[in-house]
Amino acid sequence: MARPAADRLVCAVMAGGSGTRFWPLSRKGEPKQLLRFFGDSTLLRATVDRIAPICPAERRLVITAAHLVDAVRDVLPELGPGQVIGEPAPRNTAPCMAVAAMVARAIDPDAILALLPADHWVADAGAFQRALAQAAQAADSGQIVTLGVVPTQPETGYGYIETVGPAAEGVTPVVRFVEKPTLDRALQFLAGGRHLWNAGVFVVRADRALHALDRHLPDIGRCLAELDHHAVGGEAWHAVIKVAFPHCPSVSIDYGVMEHESDIAVVRLDAGWSDVGTWHSILGLRPAGATNFTYGPVLTLDSDQCVVISKGPFVAAVGLHNMAVVATDDATLVVPLDRSQDVRQVVAEVTARGRADLL
Repeated sequence: MARPAADRLVCAVMAGGSGTRFWPLSRKGEPKQLLRFFGDSTLLRATVDRIAPICPAERRLVITAAHLVDAVRDVLPELGPGQVIGEPAPRNTAPCMAVAAMVARAIDPDAILALLPADHWVADAGAFQRALAQAAQAADSGQIVTLGVVPTQPETGYGYIETVGPAAEGVTPVVRFVEKPTLDRALQFLAGGRHLWNAGVFVVRADRALHALDRHLPDIGRCLAELDHHAVGGEAWHAVIKVAFPHCPSVSIDYGVMEHESDIAVVRLDAGWSDVGTWHSILGLRPAGATNFTYGPVLTLDSDQCVVISKGPFVAAVGLHNMAVVATDDATLVVPLDRSQDVRQVVAEVTARGRADLL
């Protein structure tokens, strides 16, 4: 008898992002997923704890930047040597999927792989677990399954998933993926009921993932082929990663795989989700009844709809509306929340000025 899909789940957490839109808190050595301003936990720890009830420790792995491996181990001491994988160079998510699928197959030849971002926030962990289990069941038939979040506003900062009809409970066929829309299109998506936010979670049988990658992105398979000849997590295996991974093409799962596949489905996720992508999104995580999100030695007077954070000096915000003020020991950011996406431009300018000490 075939084992239940839920028993074959292997969860891979993608934790290699740099979080540039969270500057000046997010830095190269401590990116967004490792920051501690969500209580005493990090987003990475919260992500792993969220999947723990349906994915035991020996069936979890984290793929991160090579220079963050030790920091990830500090946050997740329960993971073994072969469960934290360091990418020597950033190559987007498709090569990450390839490595994760190869490791998942080594853990369990019949593995169903779940790829999850490390830096999202989910209020209802139980609803997330149920959606992930449902996606695993659907993936067992050979589909590539993603999670789609029920939109609550006309968001222009997210990608969307278009479904064949109103996104109901259960598994729904996907028509296409839509990149970040204009406000007018986002309003149409919200009114039409056929579009979901793309949560960046993919669930697929490990062998199916590798087949799709070989079909659409064969250069990745050629780069990483030697990994199959070494024990996962051993010195030789990590040596191959170090040499071969930088030669993989840099391409996302969405562009490299999903846009070329036809048998794709989505499971609706209604769990209080946020991608925590910008300072504006942080405002949505403020405590119930609070008008501002504050952290650290700060004071707000006659201010509302603001994010005020300090990891250094005392900060007082007076008479502000819809602003972010973020201070560290060596840098301070002041930006209207509706221009949070522009923080990337600040990082680009800081880089151009040669201020590596601020990155």
